Amino acid sequence: MAGFYKSNIDYIVKHAVSADKRRYVDSTEAPHHFFNADHYGKKPWAAMPQKWKDAAAQYTADTLNKYGTVPWTIQYQYYKLVRAFKAHDTIAILNTSANLGHYLADAHVPLHLTQNYNGQLSNQTGIHALWESRIPELFGDKYNYKVGKARYIENPLAEAFKICRASFKSVDTVLRFERILTKSFPADKKYAMVLHGKKEVKDYSEAYCLAYQKMMKGMVERQMRSSILSVGSFWYSAWVDAGQPDLPVGRVSPPDK
Repeated sequence: MAGFYKSNIDYIVKHAVSADKRRYVDSTEAPHHFFNADHYGKKPWAAMPQKWKDAAAQYTADTLNKYGTVPWTIQYQYYKLVRAFKAHDTIAILNTSANLGHYLADAHVPLHLTQNYNGQLSNQTGIHALWESRIPELFGDKYNYKVGKARYIENPLAEAFKICRASFKSVDTVLRFERILTKSFPADKKYAMVLHGKKEVKDYSEAYCLAYQKMMKGMVERQMRSSILSVGSFWYSAWVDAGQPDLPVGRVSPPDK
């Protein structure tokens, strides 16, 4: 299994962002990436049934789609991956693995679990990209990505909700610490002109990002490590549930296809 994934890593990397690209052409795609837990009251995890049928009966499918469906999307992609393994459909295995990995990673981002997903409700607009993109782009090369062996997941849906619940616990810290830092950090040092591709744009300064990362005590790295282990564990579990089929060793498709 490891040999198959390593041989086709370029394809998976290329298609890891396919789920985001679909948002521009498929109006039903956006809810798959988040779950606004705080819409469902002060104790959303007690209020929300885990099974889709029960949740839709309680809140309506329209409400669930409006406020995000990432835990159910993870479950759906998981069983889609099991079917691809059983069918020995290598391209479907790679595409579904990439999609499942994307949604799992999204569920590890605290701001994907709140209505205030970009700080737009607390005068912190831009915090989403700061946490999810700017900090890992600056410091990700120094993170430790050795997370240990994948484990078998007994209940994919329950595990998806567990991930979301853990991420939601960090929402207050993510937002509150950034507000505190903004008040204490020199206003003229918070932003800088940064080269993105061939363009210089205004973005959070490296000094500000470093200070924020230190305040959060490495939360971004911890969540990235957790997401890596989750992705590997979901892939492994789907393979086990499919009967541990033999997989070809070697690239099954050009990385640009």
